[in-house]
Amino acid sequence: MPFSIHIGPNIRTSPYFEATVADGVRSFSVYNHMYIPGSYGDPDGEYDRLINGVAQWDVAAQRQIELRGPDAETLMRFLTPREIAGTRVGQGRYVPICDADGMLINDPVMLKLAEDRFWLSIADSDVELWAKGLALAKGLDVAVFEPDVSPMAVQGPLAEDVVASLFGGWVRDLKYFWFRETDLEGIPLVLARSGWSKQGGFELYLQDGSRGVELWERVKAAGTPFHIGPGAPNDVERVESGLLSYGADARRQTVPANPFELGLGKLVDLDRPDEFVGKAALKRIAASEIARRLTGFFVDGAPVPGIPAPLPVLMADRQVGTITEMIFSPRLERTIALGLIATEIAEIETGLTVEVAGETRRLGLSALPFLR
Repeated sequence: MPFSIHIGPNIRTSPYFEATVADGVRSFSVYNHMYIPGSYGDPDGEYDRLINGVAQWDVAAQRQIELRGPDAETLMRFLTPREIAGTRVGQGRYVPICDADGMLINDPVMLKLAEDRFWLSIADSDVELWAKGLALAKGLDVAVFEPDVSPMAVQGPLAEDVVASLFGGWVRDLKYFWFRETDLEGIPLVLARSGWSKQGGFELYLQDGSRGVELWERVKAAGTPFHIGPGAPNDVERVESGLLSYGADARRQTVPANPFELGLGKLVDLDRPDEFVGKAALKRIAASEIARRLTGFFVDGAPVPGIPAPLPVLMADRQVGTITEMIFSPRLERTIALGLIATEIAEIETGLTVEVAGETRRLGLSALPFLR
């Protein structure tokens, strides 16, 4: 039977909400206590635009947490195990955030706007409260708050052409994860080369929520010659590309995992002289054998609908892993999945199975990404 989602005051709408409704959004999810579009009713067309053309996404639910003040960098360093020294103003970095047990609790992109001002572009968890608590406990002179900032993504191989037509040729020289403060006909923005896909693109961080519909329409108009269309962060492409999704592949409450298991070990600097959250636990984890690794799976059988919860991976009735998301890949023409597997399991293991909708499916392992 069909389901619907109730739009009520306890969950926030985005500055682009009315524009997405006008453009035919058909489903929403909830992310960071906000509605985020899930589909516009044409999954094949939305996927094709991302892979072969250009797509426009409302990702305002990817909230920004601002750290501002004399101790902003001190707090930023305490929040993440990654060494951020040398980060320049105008540069972004992918920074895992862990709890005291070394478990990943978010994986935001950090944007350095000034020596005493940072944004964290967060995944789905309450990082603002976490950062506020740590700042208070350490007695730091820093303001932690959510600014009026709402990202929009323009993704796909033609995204650069669309964004260059709006802002000028300088955007073509912008390096990945770098950004510039700018405006579009008076609409204040931060423009970054970034986005949750491997197809290339930009994120426009709107700094005036009252102008969301205006910005949406301007981008849409500029993209019309390139056949732009609306979409949403695409689960099919992200699994094909092996992109980590905090909340799906790892979440403290459902699939707790540490950065080493999730392929983020290179972002953990245990030789840093200063303290950071989870340092002692991460040292203990690094000194022992890592129990699991993030991997891809090939799934035998016909395509299956999206799984509502993690599925156990079995070998001779013993759980040796977890599938966190399963999709049908149009480019590979087969069902694939992401998840965690015990490190003892060899890449060529043939005795793995998963139960899907009452059926036992055989599994094969795949290195990530499935597609480059």
